[in-house]
Amino acid sequence: MTDPRVLCLGEILFDCLADRAGEPIERVESWTPYPGGAPANVACGLVKLGTSAGFVGCIGNDRPGDELVDLLLKVGVDITGVQRHPTAPTRQVYVLRSNDGDRIFAGFGDLPTDKFADTRLQAEELPEALFAEAEFLVLGTLEMAYPKTRRAIERALELADRYYTKIFLDVNWRPVFWNDRAEGERTIWQMMSRVDFVKLSQEEAQWLFSTTDAETIALRLNDVEGVLVTLGEQGCSYYLNDFAGRVDAFPVRVEDTTGAGDGFVAGLLHQLCRNGYKGLSDAATIERTVTYACAVGALTATKPGAIAAQPSARDVEAFGR
Repeated sequence: MTDPRVLCLGEILFDCLADRAGEPIERVESWTPYPGGAPANVACGLVKLGTSAGFVGCIGNDRPGDELVDLLLKVGVDITGVQRHPTAPTRQVYVLRSNDGDRIFAGFGDLPTDKFADTRLQAEELPEALFAEAEFLVLGTLEMAYPKTRRAIERALELADRYYTKIFLDVNWRPVFWNDRAEGERTIWQMMSRVDFVKLSQEEAQWLFSTTDAETIALRLNDVEGVLVTLGEQGCSYYLNDFAGRVDAFPVRVEDTTGAGDGFVAGLLHQLCRNGYKGLSDAATIERTVTYACAVGALTATKPGAIAAQPSARDVEAFGR
């Protein structure tokens, strides 16, 4: 155990990207698997930037699972919280790409969404000691679609409250994971009332709040310490510790947007861990923090694959306008 400062709970999987962009699924001839899954992406991104992180989730006791564990170890992510399921397989997600790099989820192959190992995270096996040391717990909403993993997330929230761990929610709405869309929306609203920081995409903000202004959203949520709304080519709207503003996007040539939002989250949390809460005490430092996060997200979009494309701290420092 490495006493990670950030815990990332949820899915780790293989994103199988269509080798040819702009093609419908029936015309895709080949796919290339890339390690991914939003929480795992954030954990790897943090470690590459220099902040210790741990991944908590369940994968299959199969070759893809072995490969993902090997990757986490190679990057330097703490795997104390990784569970292995004896029969359920490691998830694969098939992803189409548009000509401008945007992703379109195309399904899970031959299995229903609830048959993969990540849906079977066991609450009683969560390592409590990890939560006692961590500063942040990062969650998405995908795994709330499955009863066993939902119970594990509830347990994680209880442990975070017990040890005063800040909770960062990346909404990461993916309707393909949910059998009941209305239940998914209710779950998101419930989750947002229990966390300290919320990150939404432009589409999620419009869907849930009918605005992309982070300050307006924060006022509606009332008790959150921060709201971040990523706006793609338009940058980011933010509200942190009563400071609100907007940061422009970095112009880059986009190859694949998979994991760009997760890179943003990793960059933001890296800065929050590095600067501490004193970094949220003035407007200039907050703007630099969000700008750094935007830079990490932009760099991640310049290469294919979520984890493979992530920059190091040196890469971000060398990246300028």
